[in-house]
Amino acid sequence: MDDTGLENAAILLMSLGEEEAAGVFKHLTPKEVQGLGETIQKMKSISRERVDGVLEMFNNSAADQSMLVSDTDEYVKSVLRKALGDDKANLLIDRIMQGGGDTAGIESLKWMDPTSVGELLRIEHPQIVAAILVHLDFDHAADVLKTFSERQRNEVLVRVATLDGIQPSALKDLNEVMGRVLAGGERTRKTTLGGVKAAAEMINLMGTSVETAVLDYIREADNDLAQKIMDNMFTFDDLEKIDDKGIQALLKEVQSESLVIALKGATPEMREKVFKNMSTRAAETLREDLESRGPVRVSEVEAEQKEMLKVVRRLADEGQIVLSGGGDDDFL
Repeated sequence: MDDTGLENAAILLMSLGEEEAAGVFKHLTPKEVQGLGETIQKMKSISRERVDGVLEMFNNSAADQSMLVSDTDEYVKSVLRKALGDDKANLLIDRIMQGGGDTAGIESLKWMDPTSVGELLRIEHPQIVAAILVHLDFDHAADVLKTFSERQRNEVLVRVATLDGIQPSALKDLNEVMGRVLAGGERTRKTTLGGVKAAAEMINLMGTSVETAVLDYIREADNDLAQKIMDNMFTFDDLEKIDDKGIQALLKEVQSESLVIALKGATPEMREKVFKNMSTRAAETLREDLESRGPVRVSEVEAEQKEMLKVVRRLADEGQIVLSGGGDDDFL
């Protein structure tokens, strides 16, 4: 959701009153709650016209709603499989259909900061940690892994990459680790979580220095596994593979200051790719900013590049950008 969408949602929630807004928050993800909370906190004053406009838009949208399909579960499965193919669709279907029942204890980790999660998991066996982390968003899992020692981080990522599923009984054990009782019945099939793709996504978000150490460790243990992970990774330099339309969509989402810092660590080819997808005036301004900007810490450059990659993945999920895979002709 873009900034305007967040502001409209925040205005609507504030218009509902505390009790009703609290009821809505119960159905949102941790990231959605954080985003809306931060937006509400920043909105000190709102014009009457803006409030009326948001309420009218909501009323019109609500009035247009109707039951479009009789079986939403089957509809989601069918659409995803047609759009993504069976393998990629099944991964998403498992996550969507899984719900919170089998992972009640693990779900609570999504509301905790990475340092707290790291402290909680640090004494656990790497296999258990891997099985828990694959239930978190990849960027959250990556931040948790950064709190571990290099050795533990490497051991966990090897297990993430070789994880081919989680049995229902194992989910019960994982929830006991969190000190929670599993709610609901046991599923009859394992969820398709973990694997090379999950490990690659986590490593992608951990920064260049950590990425190199992890891959070197995995390469020593299993060179083929390391190559499979690398084939599924998408780095900042890979943005050169995005077509011009995709780059233009990305530039609309990135602040000028963030772009300058991120490009300080980019290849000349990547910079030219950006320049040619801007207006002549904007490109000239960006060139001047890059030339006039003094030395920037590597950590700052990597942080901004990481944020840009998050935007790229969001735009890819929304269908605005097509990312070519690192090692084959698939699409992410």
